[in-house]
Amino acid sequence: MKRNVLAMALASGLLFAAGIHATPTDTGATAGSSAAGNGATSDQTTPAASQQQGDQSTSGKQTQDQQLAKSLSTITVTGYNQGMEKAIDFQRYADTIQNVITPADIGGLPDQSIADALTRLPGVSAERIAGQASQINIRGLSGNFIQTTLNGREQPSTSGTNYIQFDQYPSELINMATVYKSSQASLITGGVGGTIAMETANPLNAPKEQNLNVDARGSYNSQANDVAGANSTGYRLSAAYQGKFLDNTLGIGLGVAQMYQPHVAEQFVGEASDGNLVTLPSGQNAYLTQGLQLQQNGGNERRTGELATVVWKASDELTLSLDSFYSKFKNTSFGYGFRSQNMYGNQDLVSNAVLGPYGTMTGGTVTSTGGGNFSNETTADNYTTDTSIFSGGLNMKWNHDRWHINADLSLSRATSNEINVDTTADPYTGLGTATPQLMAQSTTYQLAGRNLGTVSFANPGVYTNLNDMALSRYGVYPYIYHDKMKAFRTDVKYDLPNSNWFSALEAGVYANNHTYNADREVYVYGNEWGSGGTIPLTIPSSAANVTCWKGNFSGYPCFLQLNGPAILAAHGITATPVKDWNNSWSLIQSGSVDTQTRDVYFMADIDAQDVFGHELTGNVGMRYSHQQQTSYGIQQVGNGAGVPITDGYGVVSTDYAPLTVGKTYGDWLPSLNLVYHLTENDQTRFSAAKVLSRPPINQMMAGSGSWVSNGPGPLAQYNVWGGTSPLLNPLRATQFDLTYEHYFEDSSGLVSGGVFYKDIKSFIQAVTYNNYNFASAGIPVPTNPDTGQPYLNGQYQTAYNAKGGEVRGLELAFAKNHIFPGIWEGLGVQGNFALTSSTVSNPTTLGGATSYIGLPGLSRRVASAAVFYDYGPFSARVSGNYRSKFASDTQMSVTNQMVTFAAETVYDFQASYNFTDQWSVVFQMLNLNNQPTRTYFGSDPSQTGTIQYFGRTSYLGVNFKL
Repeated sequence: MKRNVLAMALASGLLFAAGIHATPTDTGATAGSSAAGNGATSDQTTPAASQQQGDQSTSGKQTQDQQLAKSLSTITVTGYNQGMEKAIDFQRYADTIQNVITPADIGGLPDQSIADALTRLPGVSAERIAGQASQINIRGLSGNFIQTTLNGREQPSTSGTNYIQFDQYPSELINMATVYKSSQASLITGGVGGTIAMETANPLNAPKEQNLNVDARGSYNSQANDVAGANSTGYRLSAAYQGKFLDNTLGIGLGVAQMYQPHVAEQFVGEASDGNLVTLPSGQNAYLTQGLQLQQNGGNERRTGELATVVWKASDELTLSLDSFYSKFKNTSFGYGFRSQNMYGNQDLVSNAVLGPYGTMTGGTVTSTGGGNFSNETTADNYTTDTSIFSGGLNMKWNHDRWHINADLSLSRATSNEINVDTTADPYTGLGTATPQLMAQSTTYQLAGRNLGTVSFANPGVYTNLNDMALSRYGVYPYIYHDKMKAFRTDVKYDLPNSNWFSALEAGVYANNHTYNADREVYVYGNEWGSGGTIPLTIPSSAANVTCWKGNFSGYPCFLQLNGPAILAAHGITATPVKDWNNSWSLIQSGSVDTQTRDVYFMADIDAQDVFGHELTGNVGMRYSHQQQTSYGIQQVGNGAGVPITDGYGVVSTDYAPLTVGKTYGDWLPSLNLVYHLTENDQTRFSAAKVLSRPPINQMMAGSGSWVSNGPGPLAQYNVWGGTSPLLNPLRATQFDLTYEHYFEDSSGLVSGGVFYKDIKSFIQAVTYNNYNFASAGIPVPTNPDTGQPYLNGQYQTAYNAKGGEVRGLELAFAKNHIFPGIWEGLGVQGNFALTSSTVSNPTTLGGATSYIGLPGLSRRVASAAVFYDYGPFSARVSGNYRSKFASDTQMSVTNQMVTFAAETVYDFQASYNFTDQWSVVFQMLNLNNQPTRTYFGSDPSQTGTIQYFGRTSYLGVNFKL
């Protein structure tokens, strides 16, 4: 036996290159699940795997897992009742504080992605991007504090930073999702807020030897007909096959899911202030904003997810699995409308100003006399984004007597390409001459806080007259990201059946090589308002359509729906973005970051049968995490002191030099999870751990520009701008949890309450250092030609680890079915509520005067509730998700802006009917109340940020099972 153990340990060592471990999942796919997947899973011990271990051990810990398997096997209800009871069992018998979404939940609810399913869990909320739940927040912390795995493998990101965009993951292909709110030594580092572990299904656990599930649904969006470029109809198609062969020792799973739907948003946008206080002609002191805009954002979204798995049970001891997941999401999105631009800097043009409570202008009239740089621009933007994710690997599990070895080798990668086109057209006098001039214009407006404001133009007809309008600027500014991970993980576990306190000892190693690349390019024709010496381009009639507003937006000025590429083509111009020294940021903001993670851990499973007369279970462990981060970019050194670098136009510059900067660090991360079983149905939990999340990877870029101040001469200073830093420390925290749980008989419900506390040591913020010691940070300082010595140290505009703070909260949950007898036995309710607070605040001047907003992602109150009913072949469910206001930087205006999102509640409904065991019909409606997304700047709700309406989405479809 010792030789076998040594051989397997050596074999797993030879696999060392990159990858991640996951034990085989035995949660299985239900007959109603369309997921097909592999034998890898997260750190959670699953019932069937536990049963195998239980055959060789009589420890109490194994009995706990056997109880889970037994309880799951006795569930006889179907539909939503089945999903609730299974989720309760997984939570009840877990060592950590966690919540679970089961196959019955995921497959049976109206979810566009796995993000929708996750928001039904206590303390979990989502930020809606383009109307879809995308970035997940847990316990008031944003996605940058959350670790995400698929089949135990750390996931790369399509967001350009750390947070995962969960709309990339079709719910049809995910079999189960677990949110770990407390940590344990075997969990991959990164989850200060929590860890989200998604799993696909193991085909060997399918209910029959051959399983096929086909689902087809048509969709309709209620608002698409009001939006230029959007089609109101769409569809969702999915198919999954699971087969077992060779006496149930070989399992094959295949799955595909496609979604096609309109991209729909109508938006009213109030733009930010520059934070400067000015004096208006009326004598009023005011903060002015950049302007305001209205857009119809239309297009389509097409997502295709694919899954393939092979699981081979080579013997009773050895199981091998190979799996891959791929998702491609193309979001074609065009924004048409107008923008009243450049109010700040033009205070002399303002009359009848209305000021908000903090002195920011929220309404008035802006009138220009022609020329200048104020205009009511017609906009035609292109936000089309093409993203993809691949995650796959080879997993091995070997069980022999008391020994259990798992090893996993994996490759994951993500790409994202947003074209980011900004097109503007303006009214001119003298079109066709050599000196066209911007027309005199006047705008009167009034913001209405979180409601739609009013906007009118003095002469609206000119904005739809092709004889007056011309294209001023066409700019292309792509964001291109590549994120790649190679990882390896192995764990060794040894059962202790005769110990009074411990049921097993476990140790493991984890290695991950992570490479991130950001690539910026640019193409620009012209300038806003026709300045800069370029001639505005006339607009052919074939490249413009007059478009007016409908519904809630009716009454706003009509505009031209422009085809920017067609306008350029009519003038013999083709837009090709490249790196350009005239826009040096396109090279400075390009670069790469490499991180290497090398972790080891040790953990002991606790199972004491008699501690003050009650059973105590859980685990205690220690993890050591070693990180190395290195960033590659270019630094502007000036004076020809760099190396020759050629841009996309063949222009060579010697003012820049390659820059490589980084650091290493290591952390000891202890963890403790205790479950004290008061009665058969009552238990209390205590958890404590040190945790960390790596810095947002986009904020570790090294590229920087520079300028010289106080020169020329011996006192000249070298200054650097960039806003990012490769020297950032991780986000470290110490956390504690205490919960009480009561379970009703037969898994028919639960009541739970808990408190948590997190002491987060730092957050990432922007900072400007004066007289910064660049040499100490490894940043070279060029030579001052007047002295022959390096320039004196000047400003360094970068990112740093600002002082952290506390996050604390309360979570309550209730679930119950079988409330009434007879026909109403299938009626059930679920509800949860979370109250979270923090000592952290962030200053902002985007609303005018300096104000303070909360920790990004933190809603003080988060709640969800659902009522469901199953009766024979019929099932129905209505649910609502609520979150109070929160801060986030997901609002985009050239760069990401930190704004306050107003409170929102979203309601969904679904009903289904099974005609036979094979055929069923389903009806769904998402966003029943057409809840808009509403933001404002700072702490002033009257200072409108963005108001977006997305419409209601209805689905009608059929499902076939074999």
